[in-house]
Order: sequence, then C-alpha cells, then structure tokens
Amino acid sequence: MKISKLTELKNKSISIIKQEGFSSFVKKGKNFFKNRKMLKNQVFDKCFKDVLFINGCSLPHPQRYRVDHQIEQLTSAGLSCAKVDYDKASADLVRYFRAIVIYRCPIIPAIEEIVRLAKENNKIVFYDIDDLVFDLEYTKSIKYLDTLSESERDLYNDGVKRMGETLKLCDYGIASTERLKYEMGKHLKEVFVNRNVASEEMVKYSQDALINVKKADNKVILGYLSGTITHNDDFKLIMPSIIHVLRKYDNVYLQIVGLLDLPDEMQDLKHKVITSPFMDWKELPKLTRSIDINLAPLEDSIFNEAKSENKWTEAALVKIPTVASKVGAFKSQIIDGKTGFLCSNEKEWTDKLSTLIESKELREEIGCNAYSEVMANHVTTKTGMLLRDFIVSKLHKNVCFVVPSTNISGGIMVIINHGLVLKKHGYDVTLINGNVETQHVDKVYENGNYLYVVSTIKNDMCAKIDVLVATMWLTLEFVKKYSNCENRKYLVQGYETDFYKYGEYERLKCEATYNEISKIDYLTVSRWCEDWLINKYNKNVKYAPNGMYLSLFKYKKRNFNRKIKILIEGNCNDAFKNVDESFKIVDKLDKSKYEITYLSYQKEPKKWYYVDKFYHKVPHDQVGKIYQENDILIKTSILESFSYPPLEMMATGGVCIVVLNDGNKEYLKDMYNCLVYSQGDIDDAIKKIELVSNDKNLRNEIIKNGLETAKSRDWNMIENDIINLYEDVSE
Repeated sequence: MKISKLTELKNKSISIIKQEGFSSFVKKGKNFFKNRKMLKNQVFDKCFKDVLFINGCSLPHPQRYRVDHQIEQLTSAGLSCAKVDYDKASADLVRYFRAIVIYRCPIIPAIEEIVRLAKENNKIVFYDIDDLVFDLEYTKSIKYLDTLSESERDLYNDGVKRMGETLKLCDYGIASTERLKYEMGKHLKEVFVNRNVASEEMVKYSQDALINVKKADNKVILGYLSGTITHNDDFKLIMPSIIHVLRKYDNVYLQIVGLLDLPDEMQDLKHKVITSPFMDWKELPKLTRSIDINLAPLEDSIFNEAKSENKWTEAALVKIPTVASKVGAFKSQIIDGKTGFLCSNEKEWTDKLSTLIESKELREEIGCNAYSEVMANHVTTKTGMLLRDFIVSKLHKNVCFVVPSTNISGGIMVIINHGLVLKKHGYDVTLINGNVETQHVDKVYENGNYLYVVSTIKNDMCAKIDVLVATMWLTLEFVKKYSNCENRKYLVQGYETDFYKYGEYERLKCEATYNEISKIDYLTVSRWCEDWLINKYNKNVKYAPNGMYLSLFKYKKRNFNRKIKILIEGNCNDAFKNVDESFKIVDKLDKSKYEITYLSYQKEPKKWYYVDKFYHKVPHDQVGKIYQENDILIKTSILESFSYPPLEMMATGGVCIVVLNDGNKEYLKDMYNCLVYSQGDIDDAIKKIELVSNDKNLRNEIIKNGLETAKSRDWNMIENDIINLYEDVSE
C-alpha cells in the first residue's frame, strides 16, 4: 500500500473515532478488511451494458442512495447497469458501456483517463452528487470542520477540490436536489434532478416493520435519527422546543440514534432520552416505526439547502409524520399540514409539535398521507423512467457491427472503415465479435484510429443498441435474435453462397439470408450486389461506394528501366482467389527481366510457386509500402465481394493486370486504368504484361487514370454516403 494511501487511511480512521467512537471504528475496520479480501479475488462482471456507475464514496448510506438505488431505477426502466468503486475502475471498462455516471469521485489518473477515452469514443459522462462538496466556497460554512486539525482539514479540502475537478470534466450532471442542480449548472451543460428515492428492499423492510412493530400506547416518542455528530448544530435549532414539550408532557420522550452530545440544558431530562447506537439500515425501519414523530431540523444555509429529504422519506415509509425545517428539499417535497409539518422558527416548532403530540389521529393522518405520497412518487420502480429518459436523450447514437472475426480481410476493413467514419461524426461505435480465435482482441486499428471490440464469448450482451449491423451471413442470426435494438441492418459485400460447394449445407443457410422475411434493412458497397439484391431478391437496398485511405497508399513514381517488379496478392488456398493462375502466368515470364513478390495474409506459397520475395500477414497500414515497391499487380480472382488490391495499387502509381469479376468491374476499365485479360488465357496475360512494360505512353495514361480512380474512392470523399447507410429514411 502506498504512503499516500496509508496517510489517507490513518486520517479517515481518526475521523471515524472522533465522530462515531472507537467501537464503531473497530466494526468498520473489520468490514473494511473483509471487503478488501473479497474484492481482491473479485473479477469485474464484464457485460456489454448501458450505464456504468463509478462510486467514489466509502460511506455506505450515500452510495446506497446514489448508486444502488439509481441502478434499481434504471433497471426497472429497461436500462442495464453495473457499478465499480473508483479506485478499482480501469480504462478498459469504457468499451463495455454507453454512458458513465461518476458519483462523488475525486480526480485520480484512472478517472481522468476513463473520461478522456469515453469522450474520444462518443460515450457520455455524467457527474452525480448529493452534497455541495465540490467547491470550498460551499463547505466553509460547515461548522464541524472547525473541530478538525489542520492536517485533517487539508485532507478534507483536497478531496473537495478534486471532486470539483472531476465534475468539470464531465458532460452532464445528476443532482439529488434543486439547489445542487443550480450550483452544478455553473460548470456543466445541463443538470437533471433525480431525487433520492426508496429502494425495493427499503419498502420491504418498512412493510415488515408496519406489520410487526407494536407501538406503546402510553408514550409519544420524538425521534431524532441524526446519524453523526455534525448534526448537533441542527439539533440546537429545536432544542428549546424539545425541552418545552418534554417538560410539558409527561408521556413525551426523545429517541436519539447515532451520536449526539446531550447539552447541559437537557441534563435534567436525561431520564426521558432514549439512545440507540448506529445500526444497519435494514434495522432502522423497525426503530423508526416505534417512534411517533420524526424530527428533521436543518440550519438555513446554502449547504443544507442542497441536502435531500431522506429523513422524511424513510419515516413516511412506516407512516410516521415528520416535522422539518422549512429548508431546501423538505420545503419542496413536504406539503405543510398534509404530508408533514414545516417550521421556520421556534414558535412554529413548539406549536406544531404540541399539536401532533396531543392528537394521535392527526399523527396517523399525516403519516398515512406521507406514506401514500412516497409510495406513489418516491420509490425506485415509480421514478426510473424520467432518469432513463434524461440519460438516453444525451447519448450519442450507437452502431454495433457484428463481425465473424477480427482477422483482417478486405471485407473486415470495409466494416472497420465504416465504423471509423461514423465515430468521426459522433456515433458510438462497437464491433461485436463472436470468434473464438480472436476473442482476446479489444480494439482494431486503422489509419491511426481505433474501434472498440466486445466479445460475445467473454461477455453477456445487454445494452440497448440503436443500429445493429450484420456484416456477413454468419452474423445475421445474432442480429435477428438480439432483442434490445431499434434497427437491424445487413451489410452485404458479396454473394457468399458461392463461397461454398454445391451440396454443402452452408449454401442453403447463406442463401436464406438474402431471402429474409423479418424486417432487415439491406446495405451494400457494391453496385453488383445492389443489382442482384433488388432484381433477384426484391429487396430495398441502400448503396454507398466503397472507399480507401489514400494516406496509407501514397503515390510513388516507378522506374521501368530496370528489372520490373511484379506483385501477386491473395490466399492461395481460396479457390475463388485463383492465385495459381497468377503463378502460371509468371512461370512463363523471363526471370532475368521480372522479379516476383507474393503477399498473403493467410497461407504460405505452394512449393511449385516461383517467388523472389514473400510477405506474410503484413499489418494493413504497412501494405502500401509493398505496393510501392512493385510496378505491376497481377490479380486473377474470379469472385470478390469488393476487390481492393487493384484500387490500392493504382493509388500508389502502379499498373494492374486483372481478370474482371463482380467485385472490381464497377471501377476497372480496360486500357483506361488497367489492362484486362480473360480468365484462363495465360498467353493474353503475358502479352498485356509485356505491352505495359514496353509502351511508356500507354503506361503513363493508365497510371494517370488509375490515380484519378483511386482519389474518387477516398473515404473522406464518401463520408456522407456512408453515414446515410446507417440512418433511417425518416431521419
């Protein structure tokens, strides 16, 4: 444990002993080390969900209200959530969530990095807080802080300042009261008030207390459930009224829970004061039900205006009336004389307490009214929709591409580049990968940028998805079955049925994806695919031209007065790549005049291939350099979804000798930007190679036109077309 952590632990220990006593310190110490042991072996439940709560508060009561209860609200309203303590939060968590709610977190490097990455990936960050503890201007009015030593005060102030730093990094705020909203609004774009509400468990334990607790008929018990010594100044506000009613009414008693220094003025009433130690919140409803009037005094200050109405809520759950200061949340939530009583001065406290003490019927009426109000409007299951709507309204539209693998191929590169274009324009983009071999991949990179990857094998998928995109036929089943999405799309890049032999069952399953009867929007980057999807399968199709990053395939002037370098590209095990034919062509060339390079992302060359240089599994951002090193590309594929290599070779200033196929014919034109030969005509291919090697004018014309063709396909030129693919017609 680092020195700073030890110092912080020491100071926190001193503070607990001073505020809550040594026995409480021992109990909390045991729980601390027990929790540390549990957390040491705890692996964060990595699910792809909507909202991550990062908790920065060690006190159980606040984090229960602002983390656990808000998670319960959102869960009941249809959003999936998870939580983690801020000192255990890692930057990797960003990829699993659409939004992050940071609760009372001081700035630390990990939180700073999480916020940075969230914004970089168009995920929204909210700051949540339930006290004015993010600016020293507010906390200087807390009288209890004057009792701290200089080092303790410095530690407290440092925490306040660091919470303020985190708040200012966030996009939006969530506050528990109107005053907090106002003060947070000075630093954030918008703040939403989501009041503290009771959880399902709180209601359950309160219901049990209502049934099982029997009240004493001959006593009227006032309850001051203060919690900590910091509330002593609040109690002093009502002390004259309390002394008055305790002396006036023989049957009136005062119940105190937690720490409260009994003032000298009340020592003669000690026999009418009942004290109880701090207790687990699950036990508190029983004690609250045993009292008759709940006391909630607050000094009138900006800091107290920001406090929540928890004391009223908790008492109302067990039908106990509350008398509270007419300050902040009490003032806005309690209807005076109906769901509680509000007081502004000593006389009002004395009169209203006396009225309630003297009328059991009124106590029951006010308690029942408060109970009805809380059960209707202050419990998690009745209040989550507004919080959900606020969070969802601020989220960037998310698009998830389901990929069969993250291994680089032409089709995968199209998907990645579509994702990067969307990310550049403010979309929250994720690749969903179901491949066992690549399940460890958490990011894919291209052109200096990246996309997050989430594995369906390692993670449960729960998040709401705006646009879910199948990218190859194997991925459509997942898209159809995933229920929590708005729009389903299928990006078709080729006729994949023909990737399989006749008689193979996969042909039938693949063919069925083009005959889908459920609502799927079909997209494509190929005019050829657009044509058969419309004319053969009667689908409505949206088209965008395919593209490339010219920055990765830069022009380089070639020298054809030396040994001419020929490049062959493709996986020789894929029959439709027809790589064998390329090597049959070069086998007949004069090896003293030509040098042969082979580039394969998968398989090594067959034994009979003639190869001078072999490149294997080259990163995509390095492929352009290999094209630059060579003068002529021979591309003999007979089936391609979209054929990138000729386009990439043209961008670098090389010449292409090609067989036309459905994946390249939309941009290739014989004797204009390439030379075309007929598949299987080896002699014709050789003639075309020799022609372009010897005819400088033809070569220069083909190179010039090839460069123009490549420029027209730059991703930056077709961004609007790509974005349009993933928008609905109504948008």
